[in-house]
Order: sequence, then structure tokens, then C-alpha cells
Amino acid sequence: MSRPNLFRTFFTAANRTTKSSPFGPSFLSFPVQIKQANVMSTPVLAAAAAGISALAYYTLRASPSDKPAFGSGFNVRSLKLHSTEQINHNTKKLRFELPDPSLVSGMTVSSALLTVSFPNGRWLPVLRPYTPTNDLDEPGYVDLMVKLYPGGKASSHLHSLQPGDSVTFAGPIPEHKWTTNQHEHVALIAGGAGITPMYQLARRILKDPEEKTRVTLVWGVNSDADIFLGKEFAEFEQKYPGRFKAVYVVSQPEAGSTHRKGYVNKTVLEEVGLAASDEKNRDIKVLVCGPPAMEKALKDKKTGVLAELGYKPNQVIGF
Repeated sequence: MSRPNLFRTFFTAANRTTKSSPFGPSFLSFPVQIKQANVMSTPVLAAAAAGISALAYYTLRASPSDKPAFGSGFNVRSLKLHSTEQINHNTKKLRFELPDPSLVSGMTVSSALLTVSFPNGRWLPVLRPYTPTNDLDEPGYVDLMVKLYPGGKASSHLHSLQPGDSVTFAGPIPEHKWTTNQHEHVALIAGGAGITPMYQLARRILKDPEEKTRVTLVWGVNSDADIFLGKEFAEFEQKYPGRFKAVYVVSQPEAGSTHRKGYVNKTVLEEVGLAASDEKNRDIKVLVCGPPAMEKALKDKKTGVLAELGYKPNQVIGF
């Protein structure tokens, strides 16, 4: 989920915050460099690391604790790990305590936090974005679903944490701003760990008593065991019949699996009713979040699957 657009948003937010800091307005002026390179290059990472470390020092010393930790502007907070839960073979849920247990995090739906990790004694931090999965209306904590990647510096470090350890967070990094009844139908297409912002948005839409929007979720994973939010989505289907449908596409399904085999492609999306020409999709927005290769295959304006299905560029949003 470490996508270039997330980092560009992060640096823009950081720049706005640092205008009032003792480090000056150009403290984290890297959006242009990142946009030109379209990746987090080594020099930019080094500068970002130094910048965020200084910003963390300033913010952690000066920030009051009588307001939501991530509720206004860009913030850096050190949060203590409360507990861990092994969800499946490679995913842990990490619960972090907020500074004031009576307050919510202050984050908006589908926004992300950057973890600032120092694995293996590195002096430069590793930055990774994560979207919390807990209900944002619940006070006192933030939950992250962290998938362990082979050789992953940040995920390995986070998986090694024990209750009582602390992690520095920076954010929030806002994503798509949702307005009640903005569309009749929303299609959420996710790959792997890209499911977390989709989960937040689906819950936000469904729990709002004023909402009428229908939600179709398509989640592509490697194996049945990777469907780590399957129970939650099953509860959505039971509680909101006719408004929520979840479809799982598994590339390497188990024997006897009831899920679709393969990948998220044109055929799958047509079969689940997501062709733009379908009458029920007159007012639809498609949101995509997943690995870069998957996003490109779906979103490319000329050759992408969604273009082939008849969607216009303004109907598709990438996280």
C-alpha cells in the first residue's frame, strides 16, 4: 500500500503544518521531486527521514493531549502498543493506545497513517502507510492490520513488537472524501492489503442511517486464508441485504473453495454486474486500491479493464 500518490499527499500535508513550526515552511518541500520521479528515491527518502524525525521531536514535545491525536492538521504522535492478535498466517492486528482514552483518533474515513519504523538499528526510518480498521467513532485506540511481507523491513519490525512498545505515527493522510448519498452505487475493487481503506469506506456508508448507496466489493487475494476481513463483510451482507455484496477472487484457492478462481479481470467484473452499461450503474463510482500492477491493469485510460467496461476517467478513483 505504499503508493507514490499517498506520499505526495503526506508531504503536502506536512508542508502545511510546518509553516507554523520553528523549522519554517520549506522544511519538507519534496512534492515536486517525488512527482517528477514518481517514486520515493533514496535522496528524497533520506531528506524525508531527517525531516520527519525533526518534526516528530518538535510535535511530540509541543502537542497537547486534550484533543484528538490526529484530528486537526498534520500530526506526529508516539503511540504505545496495547495488544496484538494473529489474524491469519501472515497478518496481525495491532492495537495502539491513543494519548487520551476518552477521545477518538480524529481521523476521517479511509485516511491513512504513516508508521515511522527504525528496524534493525537503522538510523533512517522506514515509512509505510496503513489505514486503521477500527470504527473511527470508537475512542481510545487505533487498530492496524499489518501483513508480513518476506524481507519487508517495516512489516517485520511491526510484527516483532510487544505490548508496551511504542511506534511513531505521522498523519493523517486524507484520501477520497465521501459525501452522503453522493452516488447510487459504489464499486470497491481491492487487491491484497488494499482492502483496508475499502473496509473503512464500506462501513461508513452502511452505518449511516441517511445513506441509500449500494456497495459492491470485489477483493482479489492469493489464497482463501488471505480473506482476513471475511467475517466482517459477511456481517455487512447479513445486516444490509440488498445494499452490500462481497465477491472474493482467489488466484490459488483451497480444495473445495466456494470463491471465484483467478484474478480480477473484465469477465469477473461483468459477471458480478459492474459493466458501466448495466442499467443499475447509471450513477456509479469505482474505487480501486491494490498493488501497482493491478491498479494499472484496471485503471489505464486506454487499455485498462474499466475503460473496456465503458467507464470514463472521472468515474474511477485510485487510492
